[in-house]
Amino acid sequence: MPQKRLVLILGDQLSRKISSLQGLSKSDTVVLMAEVAAEATYVRHHKKKIAFVFSAMRHFAVELRNAGWQVDYVQLDDPENSGSLRGEVARALTRHGINAVRVTEPGEYRLLTNISTWADAFACEVDVQDDTRFLATREEFAQWAAGRKSLRMEYFYREMRKKTGLLMDGEKPVADRWNFDAENRKPASDDLFMPNVLRFEPDSITRDVLKLVKKRFPDHFGDLEPFWFATTNRDAEQALDHFISEALPRFGDFQDAMLVGQKFLYHSVLSVYINSGLLDPLKVCERATAAYAEGRAPLNSVEGFIRQIIGWREFIRGIYWHAMPDYVEVNYFNADRPLPSFYWTGETDMACVREAIVQTKEEAYAHHIQRLMVTGNFAMLTGVAPKEIHEWYLAVYADAYEWVELPNVIGMSQFADGGLLASKPYASSGNYIAKMSDYCQSCRYNVKKKTSEDACPFNALYWSFLERNRNKLKANPRLGTVYATWDRMSSDKQDDYRRRSSAILENLN
Repeated sequence: MPQKRLVLILGDQLSRKISSLQGLSKSDTVVLMAEVAAEATYVRHHKKKIAFVFSAMRHFAVELRNAGWQVDYVQLDDPENSGSLRGEVARALTRHGINAVRVTEPGEYRLLTNISTWADAFACEVDVQDDTRFLATREEFAQWAAGRKSLRMEYFYREMRKKTGLLMDGEKPVADRWNFDAENRKPASDDLFMPNVLRFEPDSITRDVLKLVKKRFPDHFGDLEPFWFATTNRDAEQALDHFISEALPRFGDFQDAMLVGQKFLYHSVLSVYINSGLLDPLKVCERATAAYAEGRAPLNSVEGFIRQIIGWREFIRGIYWHAMPDYVEVNYFNADRPLPSFYWTGETDMACVREAIVQTKEEAYAHHIQRLMVTGNFAMLTGVAPKEIHEWYLAVYADAYEWVELPNVIGMSQFADGGLLASKPYASSGNYIAKMSDYCQSCRYNVKKKTSEDACPFNALYWSFLERNRNKLKANPRLGTVYATWDRMSSDKQDDYRRRSSAILENLN
């Protein structure tokens, strides 16, 4: 008689094609899904993020039951709930008289470490399956990375293009170009037609979850309502359709732009659904490339979009497993400043930072340039401890899971790995923000001024950051001209930058 198995499905594994379910008989399998306090509170996750995960889990459990699976679902308010995945697996093994567990590899190192102890703790077989939702296995990435002094996404991305055949013409990229990034940096104006992100009215399952989150997590960051995320595969597919028809054609041109009051512009907001399992990343890319083939979206937009998924997303996941467990502690600049309190409130006179944080509070979402060049840039320039800003990003965004968030913050945003991931720090003065947004127009600080009391704080902080880290950055070939500019400044001008930067840092909190 076949052995009965307990299959644990995690909250970011909500796909019928998840590897842990493949090849099993429904009659000999119990699927366990559990809402546990430990996963909702190991960082203080945004209320909207918790609601999204729990609602999507409950909907997925219904989908599995309708497909004939036996699902053991433990809700957060179950009085017997142990509060941890380990505890719920132990209870389920006893409850069902099972001594074998199967699970798809989790996306976070801490969970994989925890799972690795279960076989001994429960005296049972524990089968950890590869996560086949990714194009590159951990082993394939390790082979690609072996012997390389630095790891650059662009070269890895080209391998993924060849592997998938997306936007390829035989062995060459379509139009004989791999990358249209230089064409995708246009600032937007507020008179453009802006598509609305597709919103979904909460059903009875989601309304129950919203009540639960409101009761159990009242002190967590963020606005719980209005809640509009898709929580099923069917609705997520509708969101994908909407993006491709309404926003993809102009996504490329304006993917780096920022506008006051425009939270989404031409962005897809699909990472929430892809990272949770509601959408298949490769199918998303295939749909986008089909739009190009059919003349419904230009090449620069489609290439820029799929690069985010088969390039950056895959690369970041590879970096995470390649560099863990030490990666979370790296701190190349020895930064140790506490995270400013306004990252939780949005109460700052800097219009760009305020706009990004208030939007994050409202939506559990901000696009990649807001994260990288506004909140991330400011944290790096002021010397915030990388681990603190990492935990903030992990907590506040609905699409954030450690495998994707940690390398983006530690490596890309903070350059805390010293250049393993990025070729230079993504540091900038206020000029970049002024070029790519209209934030500066409504700011009390003047982006054109450099060192006066009403000058944009980013301006002095930029030069202060470069000066204090000169010994670590002076050999970087991409910063040679920047340091040459600093050296040409008069000593009085340099002193003005130092004084202004010191005053900002002293009053930061």
